[in-house]
Amino acid sequence: MYVVTGATGQLGRLVVEGLLAEVPASEVAVAVRSAEKAADLAARGVAVRVVDYDKPETLAGAFAEGDRVLLISGSEVGRRIPQHRAVVEAAKAAGVALLAYTSAPGAATFRLADEHKATEELILASGLPYAFLRNGWYTENYLGDAAGTVARGVVLGSAGEGRIATAPRRDYADAAVAVLTAEDDHGNAVYELGGDAAWSLPELAAELTQASGRPVEHRDVTPAEHLDALVGAGLPQGFAEALVDVDAGIARGELAGTPGDLARLIGRPTVPLVESVRAALNS
Repeated sequence: MYVVTGATGQLGRLVVEGLLAEVPASEVAVAVRSAEKAADLAARGVAVRVVDYDKPETLAGAFAEGDRVLLISGSEVGRRIPQHRAVVEAAKAAGVALLAYTSAPGAATFRLADEHKATEELILASGLPYAFLRNGWYTENYLGDAAGTVARGVVLGSAGEGRIATAPRRDYADAAVAVLTAEDDHGNAVYELGGDAAWSLPELAAELTQASGRPVEHRDVTPAEHLDALVGAGLPQGFAEALVDVDAGIARGELAGTPGDLARLIGRPTVPLVESVRAALNS
């Protein structure tokens, strides 16, 4: 059985769709907090297992011996280490065949990567066969409100000329499916995943200008100014601080790596920025 945790999230749903294109629904299970949110998957024959990372006892029946599990990192920053520990312990108790985990780039030193590194250590200590999918930044992180960015006419950040090797979520999801369903053994493997080409925020502004026909400028600000802008836009203080810290990592080159692991796993080039920009503005 292939088991996907966090399967009703944006990445998780893409992974499940990818699995259903490769294997029968009877071989796919999802571990989710809300059965209601996964009702459409249940209707298609996917097994739905209701779990709560904060209640380890609910994970007792989530996995079975021989399962190939994808642990998609939790979304609650600051709580992920105990939550992930509960999943790892349940997977070990069940004797799963593979535990794949969506981690962070190995070069990352920004604070958001800390819980990912701690989770990798938990998995290593478990002795389970593992695959670390060290996902880089999603292109959607910058294009979720592409039309709004164009309307405002500004790409704002504090990363300077730092470069980012992004790819769309679907590319990362396809990589996860490839690892889970591979006939050869992907156990004890580490993949540094990112786009084939890195780009900078000034280049993003130029692509938005080209695609929209409206001027979009890049405005580089100090970290303090960036924080004020994010909080002013309604982001929680802690999350805003984490994003500013990521921009500092981008300035240091920590998300610029292009080792090619993602393209090799999915068997095609990653979707380039220009295509993602056009798709976002035409959606």
